[in-house]
Amino acid sequence: MLDTLTKQLDDGAELTGEQVRDAIGNLTDDAITSVAKADFLTALANKGETTAEITVFASELRDMALPVPMDNETRGREILDVCGTGGDKLGTFNISTTVAIIAAAAGVTVAKHGNRAITSKSGSADVLAALGIPTELTPKQVATHLHDHQFAFLFAPGYHPAFKHIMPARKLCAERGQRTVFNFLGPLLNPARPTAQLIGVPKGELCEPIGRVLQSIGIRRGMVVNGRVGDDAMDELSTLGENTVAEFYQDRGFSISRDEPELFPLQPATLDDLKGGDAAENAAMIRAILSGDDRGPRRDAVLLNAGYALFVAAKTNSALEGWELAGSVIDDGTALRKLKELTSV
Repeated sequence: MLDTLTKQLDDGAELTGEQVRDAIGNLTDDAITSVAKADFLTALANKGETTAEITVFASELRDMALPVPMDNETRGREILDVCGTGGDKLGTFNISTTVAIIAAAAGVTVAKHGNRAITSKSGSADVLAALGIPTELTPKQVATHLHDHQFAFLFAPGYHPAFKHIMPARKLCAERGQRTVFNFLGPLLNPARPTAQLIGVPKGELCEPIGRVLQSIGIRRGMVVNGRVGDDAMDELSTLGENTVAEFYQDRGFSISRDEPELFPLQPATLDDLKGGDAAENAAMIRAILSGDDRGPRRDAVLLNAGYALFVAAKTNSALEGWELAGSVIDDGTALRKLKELTSV
């Protein structure tokens, strides 16, 4: 079956929803060779994944994840995830992880779904562990942490058991220098099923298709962003250049914009100002930002992304208002208190 689908993709033909489901069945079957799986993923990438194909992949794989047993009160909240797909290779510090903590400090319930480093020195799991925040919670513990502390981290490998049969094929593709659909599926598979998401992608042209997938899988409020840094681009909103933003808010349609961050009171900065290090170094940077000791370009990058995250989570009426709220929870000590709370549970 998988070889037949690979041939179809090599001929340039799209997969139907049923064929994507068949492909997932084969990809998660340990009886199918890693080579056959890698050839399929390569053919799909070379054809170019459609929004419809990605939507079915995301829906089916999310349904296969371990569920989080939230109570009705927690499930009734606006639940935010904020993350980047990775892959920009710019080596910035963990901006979205810092934003997640600030959003929780501002009163938003945050279910952050992530992994260890893949394309950087420090992934979200790495830096959270270095900060002392639990990173290997069971589904029941995640539900409790979301209810009691408005923050929980879901370590992706622990929630997607079917992926163990896909990883060898992904590694084979990586050895070939071949990206796959899984390079940007991660943020779409949060088992906590957030209602609001801010996702950063490494290329501006990915904003619209990933945004439409988010809308198709039932996210109420979503934003997919990419920021320019000279000739490069980052999977965050950039303080250094133009940002591409695809967004939707329930029944308010879907829009795409490209804007410089001129409305925000940014300090002069370069990419070097945003560079990160290993998990311990990035954890120290995050502590300095949350404590208010670092008031330079790293703080600006966090406030910009936090501003949009708080807006997406319906905590504020605009990103600029979100910037101001994020700054205030740092300056009045709320952000640092939240960090201490999360490290003591």
